[in-house]
Amino acid sequence: MQSPDDATPGSFCWLDLAASDAGAAMNFYAAAFGWQFGTVQANGGSFTRCVAGARDVASLYPLRRSQLERGVPSHWTPYVRVDDIDAVTSRVAALGGRVLVQPFDVERTARISLIEDSVGALLGLRQPLRQR
Repeated sequence: MQSPDDATPGSFCWLDLAASDAGAAMNFYAAAFGWQFGTVQANGGSFTRCVAGARDVASLYPLRRSQLERGVPSHWTPYVRVDDIDAVTSRVAALGGRVLVQPFDVERTARISLIEDSVGALLGLRQPLRQR
């Protein structure tokens, strides 16, 4: 996977893992694929970068307590690279989808949103910050 910022618009560019047990997930992916991990500070909190070799390949973050209490399982979210996240997110409802999270900036990383497509699948949208 190339850098998410360099991906062709309309292509998959990034993955997030929301984990019920972030430590167990890191142990699993370290043993399975040799991934290493680093903490990134953003928006007053932090998330974990998953690194294969010298390349960032995904982000990992723990599910919130409220999600765990509702039985939300660990899950991967794929992201599609877009040039204008606000415009694409706005079109979602007109196309039969639903906006779950309005666009917001992740400090020093990207502008993202989460949508549900017209058949109910979760999808992230990602725009490089350098385009804004």
